Amino acid sequence: MPPSADLIVENASILTMDPDNPRAEAIAIKGGEIIAIADRATVLEHKGPGTRVIDAGRGSVVPGFIEAHMHLFGGAAELDHLQLMGVHGFEALSDAVRHYAARRPDLPILQAQGADYTILSAAERVSRRHLDRILPDRPFVMAAPDHHTMWANTKALELAGLLRGKQLGPGNEIVMGDDGLASGELREGEAFGPLIVLAGEDRVRLGLATGGEPDPRPTPAEQASDRAIMRRGLEWCARHGITSIQNMDGNLHQLELLSEIEAEGGLLCRVQVPFHYKNFMTLDMLDKASAMAERYKGEWLSSGMVKVFYDGVLDSWTAVMVEPYADRPDWLGEPLFTPQQFIDLAVAVDRRGLQIAVHSIGDGAVRAVLDGYEAAQKQNGKRDSRHRVEHIEVITAADVPRFAKLGVIASMQPPHPPGSMGLPLEPTVSRIGPARWPLSYAWRTLKNAGARVVFASDWPVSPIDPILGIQAAVLRKPWADDDPDQSFSLHESLGGYTVEGAYAEFMEHRKGRLKLGFMADLVVLSADIEATAPEALHMVRPVTTICGGKITYQA
Repeated sequence: MPPSADLIVENASILTMDPDNPRAEAIAIKGGEIIAIADRATVLEHKGPGTRVIDAGRGSVVPGFIEAHMHLFGGAAELDHLQLMGVHGFEALSDAVRHYAARRPDLPILQAQGADYTILSAAERVSRRHLDRILPDRPFVMAAPDHHTMWANTKALELAGLLRGKQLGPGNEIVMGDDGLASGELREGEAFGPLIVLAGEDRVRLGLATGGEPDPRPTPAEQASDRAIMRRGLEWCARHGITSIQNMDGNLHQLELLSEIEAEGGLLCRVQVPFHYKNFMTLDMLDKASAMAERYKGEWLSSGMVKVFYDGVLDSWTAVMVEPYADRPDWLGEPLFTPQQFIDLAVAVDRRGLQIAVHSIGDGAVRAVLDGYEAAQKQNGKRDSRHRVEHIEVITAADVPRFAKLGVIASMQPPHPPGSMGLPLEPTVSRIGPARWPLSYAWRTLKNAGARVVFASDWPVSPIDPILGIQAAVLRKPWADDDPDQSFSLHESLGGYTVEGAYAEFMEHRKGRLKLGFMADLVVLSADIEATAPEALHMVRPVTTICGGKITYQA
């Protein structure tokens, strides 16, 4: 007799992502693993008296989505902030902020997310004076979608001690006005970090801001509050069909929170949390990264990665370019590390056998990071390191083939190109300039050159929904008629959120596909995704998410 399954999903259009068995009608799960995946009759042989059966209604069943670049803790906290995506014009902004403020009279600082750089107009940049007109008597800050720029009103700037400026490290800036006072625009984390502290969310941002731990240690009540935030984030992920998370900021505090949730049986997704190495750290601090990797190496909770920021973003001129910005011909951007500092870091991390993931948006940053990976190979010897470059929003033709040559993963985000998912074209396309458009967000170019391309959202920078990301990749259009087509097919896009995510985590032998012996991580969709027009993909929703054989979300 075949073993009885804990759970069977039948009446499905299963896309396994396994080339040896690409399609099936049903799948059986026992003990958190797949024990059968075949036609309905074969799989139902595993139905026993205690087997739960889910009817997929001929909807697609796909491997659980692997979110290969996101910020779980911060994203979870921001779910309660004012969301400004799609809000344009002063009056609409004013209405949204005042309505939000009226419903939250006790918040020490009001926070908003998703404010386009062109939220007022294509020509007018936000200043504290605009925000003062909206809310003069309460501290208010709003963040750009990329989370690299914030704008604050005068009340917030005064409260944080930023109104008269402050000395900051490389790549960070408090933009000053002609009157000698802060204009309200704050570029990068050192500039707006004090406002996050005043808002009481400094523990949430530690993994991004400093890579350090809460000091003093959280009280039991604070620890419980942080766990609740993390649980909210996990539930949000499961709701969107996500079964694995590769977090892109981290510290020991986040791992401990997730470990406590796991002990309570509430870990709804598998999570990898890196050690975040900052430019003020010294190489001996990598001992902590090694310790985190040794302590956390399970299939549900792991570390083993070092995350680094090399530059900022295009819209605030903080990304590092090879040639000057098209709209600022005297400026290349300021790197957070010198090229030699990064080479020394890459060699040291690689020597420890750890994976490296580096935020590199400008083509100058991408080149410097590839140089560091190449130096690590030469000094330490070539190994299956799978080091990563995150974002790659602009690249030079000379650096495209280096990804395949060095075995480096291109980690890219379909929601990010201007013009995708409602994002405005400006100011980004003018920052880049037409000469660089053909090699901007160049997913297809990199894939055709042999690079492994993994997809993600960078939530909360972009909406977390993998299906929206898949749609954005399929519908991607060039900015000019003679630019190359960088779009992906449906199956390539789905692979970017499943197969490639597993590969990026060295877990391609256990997840990313639906096959015998693999983890029972899958999502049941509301419709047949292959039969859905690309323009309608956003209508396809996760109905049931299963992680490790357990139902983590059901509509």
